[in-house]
Amino acid sequence: MVSTRHHPREFPSPEKAAKELVKSSPAPTTNGTSRKWVHTPSAALTIWLVVSLPLVAWDAACQEADCTPQSGPPYALYGTVDYIYGWPAYNARNGFTAAQTVMNIVETLGYLYYLYIVYAHGATITSGRGAQKQRTKGLLWLLAGEKVVAGKTGATALLVAYTASVMTLSKTLLYWFNEFFSGFDNIGHNDAATLIFLWIIPNGLWIVFPTYSVYTLGAEILNSLEQATSRGKPGRPKAI
Repeated sequence: MVSTRHHPREFPSPEKAAKELVKSSPAPTTNGTSRKWVHTPSAALTIWLVVSLPLVAWDAACQEADCTPQSGPPYALYGTVDYIYGWPAYNARNGFTAAQTVMNIVETLGYLYYLYIVYAHGATITSGRGAQKQRTKGLLWLLAGEKVVAGKTGATALLVAYTASVMTLSKTLLYWFNEFFSGFDNIGHNDAATLIFLWIIPNGLWIVFPTYSVYTLGAEILNSLEQATSRGKPGRPKAI
C-alpha cells in the first residue's frame, strides 16, 4: 500500500501530459519530485480569459464609476439595444447591473489568480530531444504552450477556475432568464438582425466558453477523485 501511494500508476487527465512530466527532468513546481498530481491548463480557457478579462474589467470599472448611456460609444449603442444598460434602467435606479458588477469583480479576481498560477508555476511539457530544453515564458507560452501545474498549487488553481466558471455561467444564464421571464422587456424592441449580432452572439460567448470550462475542469476534478478513490481502497479482508 505504501509503495502504491508514493508511486501511483495512474494519473488524472490528461494522462499524456502527466506521463511526459514523469519522463522529463523535474519541473520547477515539483520541488525535485517527478511523480506528482498535475493540472493541465486548457489552451481554450487561457485564450478566452486573456481576451475576455479586459472587457469585463472595463465594464466593471465603468459601472463602479456610475457610467451613463452617454459615457461613450459602446454604452451609447448598447444602451439602445439592451435597456438594462440604457436610460430606462438608469432612471429607474435598477440595481441589476450594479449587482452583476460585484459578481464580475469576484470572478475576475479568481480568473486573474488562475492565470497568475499558470504563468508563475507552470512547467513546460516536452518530450524527445526537446525534453531538456527550457522554453521562455511569455504570452504565446501562456496561450498555447503545453504545460502543467503540479501538486497542491495546481489543485487550488483548478478549483478556483472551476468555481469562477460556474459563477460566470450561472450569472449569464440568470441574465438571459431575466429577459425571458419578463417578456423580453429590455430587448424586445430590437429587430432580428440587431438582436442576433448585438445581443445574442456577444452574450452567448459568456455561455459557450464558461460551459466548456465547467465541463473540462469538472471532468478533471471528477477523474482525480476517482483515481484517488481507486488508489485508496483497502484490500479485501482475509477470511478467518
